Amino acid sequence: MPDTPEAELRRLLDIMAALRDPAAGCPWDRQQTFDTIAPYTIEEAYEVADAIARRDLAALPDELGDLLFQVVYHAQLADEAGHFAFADIAAAISQKMLRRHPHVFGEAAARDAAAQTAAWEEQKRAERAARAEVGTLAGIPLGLPALTRAEKLARRAARVGFDWPDTDAVLAKLDEEISELRAELPAADPARLADEVGDLLFVVVNLARKLNLDPEACLRGANAKFLRRFNSVEASLAAEGRTPAEASLADMELAWQAAKKRERA
Repeated sequence: MPDTPEAELRRLLDIMAALRDPAAGCPWDRQQTFDTIAPYTIEEAYEVADAIARRDLAALPDELGDLLFQVVYHAQLADEAGHFAFADIAAAISQKMLRRHPHVFGEAAARDAAAQTAAWEEQKRAERAARAEVGTLAGIPLGLPALTRAEKLARRAARVGFDWPDTDAVLAKLDEEISELRAELPAADPARLADEVGDLLFVVVNLARKLNLDPEACLRGANAKFLRRFNSVEASLAAEGRTPAEASLADMELAWQAAKKRERA
């Protein structure tokens, strides 16, 4: 059985310190830096999100533990370099939550969800100003997935009135961007095509935003649907003793449409 949260956290911190021990630690762990660990941190966050999306609550503690270990890892690296320690991380987030919830921990009046969201954003603006981050779009992390960052950039700009008036206007812009992409196809300039495809994706992100949808979640759903249907195509062909490589595109399209029909039924 697990011990108290404090004891288990202390144990994890001690394990991390042992892994990084210059004399007796793990050779791989001793070689790591903030830069080499950062990709694992992102990967573990996605695995947490995946477990939640699949409603796999049995796996969630393990995935959350992997993510917590990433925080502990960065804390150990920082502690060794004399920058900060795990306690500083915990203190920083505690202070931030206290600061951003005066209606719970202070004298401010209780707010409904909409009022609290507005107050939260105002507090974040004040914090960005204190860090000398100037501008409406300041402080949106470069390391976010591109779809998420696009949505955040557009949502931040919309708060100051820089936005399409409605969904129809976004759809009109989408048609415009598709036309511009078509115009670039004959020249086949990779830089121009990349620019136009980027514009197209940015507008699609804004279409999702206008529909109150999460573009990352939309694309994850599309990925899952493609995987499910393509697996069905492979299974159908296997039942006939064939692989996709041995089938024509027309054969695969027929199996794909059959998979869609089964799903809709």
